[in-house]
Amino acid sequence: MPESWWGNAIFSLIPTIMLGLIFWMVLRMIIRGDRTARREYDRIEAEERAKAGLPPKGERPLAAADAAAEGDAQPQVASTPPADAPPRA
Repeated sequence: MPESWWGNAIFSLIPTIMLGLIFWMVLRMIIRGDRTARREYDRIEAEERAKAGLPPKGERPLAAADAAAEGDAQPQVASTPPADAPPRA
């Protein structure tokens, strides 16, 4: 053990700094690995969608896009009874 004040300060801070660096490196590797895995998954999914003849992810199919553009699409209406209707038995 160091006998001087500065030696004690450095001797006590080095383990904390080292553990912090190890923690940072582990988290960095986990986040980078996740990012790489997601990128690869998206690439593989795009290839499979292209093989199946599907549009790229995030695009609507042409038939639905055309119907919505022309106004032919029927709006989805929830079937709720009026407020003054008696409760169903």
